[in-house]
Amino acid sequence: MLDRLPPRERQIVDLLYERGAMVVGDICSALPDPLSGSAVRAMLKRLEDKGFVARHESERGYVFSPTLPEDKASNNALGHIVRTFFNGSAASAASALLGMSQRLEEKELDELEALIARAREGRRA
Repeated sequence: MLDRLPPRERQIVDLLYERGAMVVGDICSALPDPLSGSAVRAMLKRLEDKGFVARHESERGYVFSPTLPEDKASNNALGHIVRTFFNGSAASAASALLGMSQRLEEKELDELEALIARAREGRRA
């Protein structure tokens, strides 16, 4: 879903997930490559029409926020990555992550072990 957005629209949605609801001026200021307010408003309108963004009135103008919960958006994006780069294999994706184990902290490795244990328990139930 999000992976099909044009890069600039995706950048705006990512900002909204990262920083929470924002007004146009704040979005313009937060973008790494500046865009005019009218360009950002046009993109937000397209994102709203596509169902990715909702707007609500406030004393500062319209406040924009993502419509999809972040965990659902993350799962969709991760699913796309697994399908695209790992031929749909979650095990291959996990193996690639573990290949980066020198960069993972002990706590992160412990979390991965706990997730694997829970997945095993879930299969037995």
